[in-house]
Amino acid sequence: MLDDMGIFRTTVAVSALSAPDDRRVLSDVMVDTGSEYNWIPARTLRELGIAPQRVERFETADGRVLEREVGFAMLFAGGRATPTIVVFAGPDDLVLLGAIGLEGLNLRVDLGRKELVPAGPVPAAAMSAPNDYGMGRYSLKLAGSI
Repeated sequence: MLDDMGIFRTTVAVSALSAPDDRRVLSDVMVDTGSEYNWIPARTLRELGIAPQRVERFETADGRVLEREVGFAMLFAGGRATPTIVVFAGPDDLVLLGAIGLEGLNLRVDLGRKELVPAGPVPAAAMSAPNDYGMGRYSLKLAGSI
């Protein structure tokens, strides 16, 4: 739903890649297309057995630089699922569904209907005829390629 300030919020679920049926549901998650990554409470990720893979630096809107652990999880929203990057959010961090999560889910925000909706066909390269390059039966034909 949209709150008074025009921020779109939704419900998502998260799981470990290896256990997609063991999900935690998070309500009131802010959809933030200005954030690349998905920010999920660190405690939730650890309870699910999701391990951090590296540390990333993030710059906030007010110019502060934060360091947070990131890892990989399954994300569920809008009737879809995707493996994605998740930030181990601290207690004072917002819980966010970011652009990478939306893209992986192939969803977009429909402000008129106040919900996540399918984004439509995913762009793909045109397929060409079979080749002799060991690429299998078909290869991708990219514009301007040799």
